[in-house]
Amino acid sequence: MYLFFLYLMGGFYVFAGTMHFVKPRMFIKIIPPYLPNPKLLNALAGMFELVFGLGLLFEPTRAISAIGIILLLLAVFPANIYMYQKGAKGIPKWALFLRLPLQFALIAWAYQYV
Repeated sequence: MYLFFLYLMGGFYVFAGTMHFVKPRMFIKIIPPYLPNPKLLNALAGMFELVFGLGLLFEPTRAISAIGIILLLLAVFPANIYMYQKGAKGIPKWALFLRLPLQFALIAWAYQYV
């Protein structure tokens, strides 16, 4: 099961990172307005998700990638708060609220590979 969940996590971040480039507007619109250069921040987040997702798949880079994912999840948390405050078209407010503690579950999941 260890490898199954490891590859699931890696695939999740590779997919999410790719989506930053395929559908950038979806991510850019949830970046809080007080942060500079949303296009660059989106591209950096996508790049890091891709790199760390792939890095999980290889033993020599697994721990540093897991730490990177944890730091990335902390860094994007303000966007999740902003998304909850602002609301998102088609997503119920309760679902956006439940997404906030999900970040901490994702951090705990990544920590398993440190």
